[in-house]
Amino acid sequence: MCRHLAYLGPVVTLGRLLIEPEHSLVHQSWEPRRQRSGTVNADGFGVGWYADEDPVPARYRRAGPIWGDLTFADLARVVRSGAALAAVRDSTRPGADGEAAAAPFTDGPWLFSHNGVIRDWPDSVAPLALGLPPEELLRLEARTDSALVWALVLNRLRAGEDLGAALSGPVRELAAAAPGSRLNLLLTDGAAIAATAWGDSLWYLPDVPTQRMVVASEPYDDDSRWCEVPDGTLLTATRTRVELTPLKETPMREKERS
Repeated sequence: MCRHLAYLGPVVTLGRLLIEPEHSLVHQSWEPRRQRSGTVNADGFGVGWYADEDPVPARYRRAGPIWGDLTFADLARVVRSGAALAAVRDSTRPGADGEAAAAPFTDGPWLFSHNGVIRDWPDSVAPLALGLPPEELLRLEARTDSALVWALVLNRLRAGEDLGAALSGPVRELAAAAPGSRLNLLLTDGAAIAATAWGDSLWYLPDVPTQRMVVASEPYDDDSRWCEVPDGTLLTATRTRVELTPLKETPMREKERS
């Protein structure tokens, strides 16, 4: 499993967002509080951020633990952004692809992260993979389930789907093909955030007066405004708005349809 975080709001340093909070993403790399599988996220990390007047994000990734990268600590001290996505990784298969397997994955204006695992990978989802254009499979950055999930999401984004639809469709397909998979996905284009809670924790911190929105695997501090997202839910958010949409049918709805 992994921990990840997306931010929209006033310009801040990456250090203030990812290092300084008491239970920051860096802290979660060795001591997560709400992670349901795994205990240490030391198999790589990455952060992507947006600069003013440039829709294409910059990205910094490494294969090792975030706490051991002194270059990142110095970079985070001075780099500022009003939109970012970061992740720390706990590899399902040790040694798989190194830095190339670390989120965020990116293409054009988008940054993406997958917190979870596909059951019985890769056999369980081979039909979904074969449904992608061959050139998309050839472009996979890593031989991991997360890289394939990103390819499925990216294929929908390129077809014109919005952030929420680009996540919800693959989650439903992957859950049907590989029951028991954990599919917490996180996606941003620098103006909005979409995320899914499917098998692990997801929280959001809204601050309408300052137009700040944080979506994360778990709270990075003890602010009482943090809200937990129910399992089986799609979250879409901007700096001032949050919408939660069920991805699973409730028992009542299933009964009404039978």
